[in-house]
Amino acid sequence: MTIAQKAIRPAQILRRAVGRFNSKNAWVLSSHIAMSMMMALFPFVLFTVALSGAIASILSHRIVVEDVVNLVFGSWPASVAKPITREVYAVLETSGTGLMTLGGILALYFASNGVDAIRIALLSAYGQEETRPFWKHRLISVGLVILGGFGLLLAAVFELVLPLGARFLARFFPDLDFLRGWENGANGLVVTVVPVAAVFLYHLVLLPKRATLGQIFPGVAVTLILWWAAGFGFAVYVSSFASYSATYAGLAGAMAALIFLYLNAAILIFGAEINGVLERDRTARS
Repeated sequence: MTIAQKAIRPAQILRRAVGRFNSKNAWVLSSHIAMSMMMALFPFVLFTVALSGAIASILSHRIVVEDVVNLVFGSWPASVAKPITREVYAVLETSGTGLMTLGGILALYFASNGVDAIRIALLSAYGQEETRPFWKHRLISVGLVILGGFGLLLAAVFELVLPLGARFLARFFPDLDFLRGWENGANGLVVTVVPVAAVFLYHLVLLPKRATLGQIFPGVAVTLILWWAAGFGFAVYVSSFASYSATYAGLAGAMAALIFLYLNAAILIFGAEINGVLERDRTARS
């Protein structure tokens, strides 16, 4: 294969992925995912805060809540995340933290709806049909929500413990500069790892026909790169050009968050479509 052919192939894959994206009405499906994720956002945070009671003896409740909220919204543009986190804290102040209650069960179920919407989008992108019974794929969605809650709590503990450990080691090795300034570095590392892990889990677990890491990596890489670009671009747009407050009044923050989730859902589907194109080519060659 010549250099020119190697350069043309990625462009062809992107063009075919765009064609598949448009032919499957993925914009409509993106709005479904965005609305489902928006409805699942508050229940998921409430459910995760309820889980924090399990480690209340290790960390204070306030530290856990702040860390969890920061991990959920840390990768969002600040102009979008600020009004949503304000409402999250308002809800948390009036909500109990009991896990095994009717409210906790409903929060878990509604949060799993957002994951299930992603499952439907991935099935369409990969050209697969759901062969598992309803209870099984719904149980997988619920399991991912629970796993996500525990993962965020573990990440919050890691974010707190790592800087403490680095400062402890710095007492014995004062000449090692890399042991200093861990606070900001640990926060950025954890906030970066959380969405990466989430996307990999979606592609690996939600499909009935499992793929390998090598097979899903191209679409995941494109998704993460475009997410970063969309987050930067949307932050500039909201702070410089958008006038949501004039159009939606008190709903401006919610609408900005919904549109941001809509863009991210579309990017997630597009990344899956790239993997769908590559999988179709592999099938054709074999």
